Amino acid sequence: MRCLFCALSLAAWMMSLAPAAWSEDWPRFRGPTGQGISTETGLATEWSADHNIAWKTPIPGDGWSSPITWQGRIYLTSATDGGASCRVLCLDQATGKIVWDKVVFQQELKRKENKNSFATPTPCTDGRRIYACFADGSFVALSLDGEIAWTNRDYPFYSKHGLGESPIVYEDLLIMPRDGSSPGPDVQIGWKIPWEDAYVLALDANTGKQRWKTPRGLSRVSHMTPLLLNIDGSDQLISPAGDRIQGFDPLTGKLLWSAYSQGEGVTPSPVYGDGLLFTSSGFEKPTIRAVKIQGASGDVTETHIAWEQLKGTPTQSSLIYVAPYLYAVTDNGVLTCYQGTTGEVVWQDRLSGKFSASPVAADGKIYFLAEDGTTSVIQPGAEFQLLAQNPLGEVCQASIAVSGQHLYLRTASHLYAIGE
Repeated sequence: MRCLFCALSLAAWMMSLAPAAWSEDWPRFRGPTGQGISTETGLATEWSADHNIAWKTPIPGDGWSSPITWQGRIYLTSATDGGASCRVLCLDQATGKIVWDKVVFQQELKRKENKNSFATPTPCTDGRRIYACFADGSFVALSLDGEIAWTNRDYPFYSKHGLGESPIVYEDLLIMPRDGSSPGPDVQIGWKIPWEDAYVLALDANTGKQRWKTPRGLSRVSHMTPLLLNIDGSDQLISPAGDRIQGFDPLTGKLLWSAYSQGEGVTPSPVYGDGLLFTSSGFEKPTIRAVKIQGASGDVTETHIAWEQLKGTPTQSSLIYVAPYLYAVTDNGVLTCYQGTTGEVVWQDRLSGKFSASPVAADGKIYFLAEDGTTSVIQPGAEFQLLAQNPLGEVCQASIAVSGQHLYLRTASHLYAIGE
């Protein structure tokens, strides 16, 4: 059996040699497990724009990629010159100082939604290189010192919404779904009308060359970052899309199973807990579905869906699972806690603001970042307990990163380190 967490094992070994301040790295979208969960402790509960801020650094250009961390450095992407110049930046995690800022290529500007950006995919790292993707579908790999190792521009991308999903690393593969839509003449194809042009792609992380490319079958546009799980003793790549929840062999790209989940423009990434995969179906018929993926093979729509729930379904922010409860926040701030095994609503309340960023759980708390820069902190449990509401006064759509006893928040113009 291939080791799903080989990169994380390497990270753990390297962290044993590093200062205690860098106790856990955040190497991809939603952290080490891809589910927004951190083992960090000693994190801030309360802050404001001028209180409990370790540092604040202006970030050039625009971008809604989330920051990642590796061994005392922070990496993120941005687009300048109206979105055409694609940049990867490295900051010192202790001070916020920009260590290097690299323009990697110029991209072709295509359509996107106003809330999207030309640098939305979050970069990822295997500890050897930083991997990034930009709105036109172009990839780049850089050394940790900012030297370009390779680029790949062979998979141009178009979607009515722009590009939203993020790449991930598995062993020596860089994996990313491509769930776009047709640029015309009928723009509803791939968006409102299912098509067969979507696929999941794996590049060789060392060279940037294609290793496998698997068509999804009939599906529609989405922006969901895949999840890596070990199921029944084997690693699986979980990659849902519009109308589809699917599992793949991450080494070969073989499609293992699929379930129908009506919806398009799907943004919330899936999470897993206690034998169930939790997904949200996006727009059109918003539904949370829990899928039993142990033993799944072929079309499992009729056999493996454990429960469905229509109340409180998010269309932007990802789900988060803190056993035994599943949590979801809608675009307009309705926060719902579900019993994970049954989908029953445990409680429902409202948070201030609108929500695009995905929540994180750490230090016995869950952090929900609103678009106006206010982070609501709750105590997970069977009753709603709001611990704090922390305003920054800047627009926020990128998800929080957690590392070294700090929270890292990207706004429209700055990166903040929250904590003492």
